[in-house]
Amino acid sequence: MFSLARLPSGLPILTAPSDGVRSATVMVFAGAGSRYERNEERGISHFLEHMFFKGGKKYPTTKDVSAVIDGIGGVFNAFTGKEYAGYYVKVASDHLEIACDVLSDMLLHAAFPEEDIERERGVILEEERMYEDTPMYRAGWDFERLLFGDHPLGWDTIGTEEVIRSVKQKDFLAHKTHFYTPNNLVVTFAGKITEKRAQNLAEEYFGALAGKKARAFLPFKEYGSDRVFLRTKKTEQAHLVVGVPGVGSQDPDHFAHKLLAVILGGNMSSRMFLNIREAKGICYYISTDTDSYMDSGGLSTRAGVDQSRLHEAIKLIVHEYEECREHGVTEDELARAKEYLKGRITLSLEDTEERAHYYGKQQLLYPEIRDIPAYFAEIDRVTKEQVDRLAARLLTSDALRLVVIGKEESHEKLLTLLS
Repeated sequence: MFSLARLPSGLPILTAPSDGVRSATVMVFAGAGSRYERNEERGISHFLEHMFFKGGKKYPTTKDVSAVIDGIGGVFNAFTGKEYAGYYVKVASDHLEIACDVLSDMLLHAAFPEEDIERERGVILEEERMYEDTPMYRAGWDFERLLFGDHPLGWDTIGTEEVIRSVKQKDFLAHKTHFYTPNNLVVTFAGKITEKRAQNLAEEYFGALAGKKARAFLPFKEYGSDRVFLRTKKTEQAHLVVGVPGVGSQDPDHFAHKLLAVILGGNMSSRMFLNIREAKGICYYISTDTDSYMDSGGLSTRAGVDQSRLHEAIKLIVHEYEECREHGVTEDELARAKEYLKGRITLSLEDTEERAHYYGKQQLLYPEIRDIPAYFAEIDRVTKEQVDRLAARLLTSDALRLVVIGKEESHEKLLTLLS
């Protein structure tokens, strides 16, 4: 269960208690992900996430922030996605006041000193290079660019080196003023916490937040037209992603979309895993997943294979898509996928951090919050016919996109493999 209240500023305070735990998480969500950026700002959302932890007024340095959280055995971190950013502290519930004190000091009083900005530029550039040298990550980013084109959803969250090297203190202050406002934030408490205590903590530590959101994100209208992206790189494995445009989080087929991905390659009893990894011994990792944004989405399968078996792997993945498109799924597959999805959600929500994320994201982005029974009811409501129709609509040969990172050099040959 959860409860929702608002401060006089309009700031939503969401409480999601859970029985049998002694920890609690306070998590602040902001509608300030990378799809809110303009071309000249690419990367500022992620950079700002780093800079918040450089300190505020009461905890003026990174060391001060770290020392106070480490001193109570807590965990703190942050993340930047396409549609939202988040900041959280997870502690024994007796220490929630300290967690709130640290987060509110960051949100209210972060000054973004120039000397800290200069040091952090190097950190973020090294983070970018780490991803460039990790083809499993890089292939996913390349697929998003292929799918969404030159739209903020297709841009790397980490941004461009030009922006990373040039952004200034005034830019961070402006971005914070534009997006870190009560009508664009959600404060979520999860774990060993009561609604009354959450409300009192929120009023004390977050009541001073003020302002109005400056702008909305750019709507998504059209998927990219390119079908193949090849990044030639000297690697031991070829890394590939094969996928199609999918549906968004608000689409009536959203839950069918998730279940289709589970059946195709979501676990060790999925088609991709059994028919390609186990039957052919062609790869170590292979999986199918979805990306679901408010107004768009994607479904894709990724794998790492020996360079000599790249073309074979692509053909096998495409074949599984074709089989699903032409013959649909079985009732048994759908039933197992439903129980798998519900089971994984149940396990994850025993973690107070995951519980805060589950509820807070919905409050920030979606028109309504589904509690666990309501969410599971949506999963159970999906029929075989619905999944079959979606597979037939999405998994067409002309919709397929392919990303490859490896020693392959023939763009034209790769394109023919999708037909």
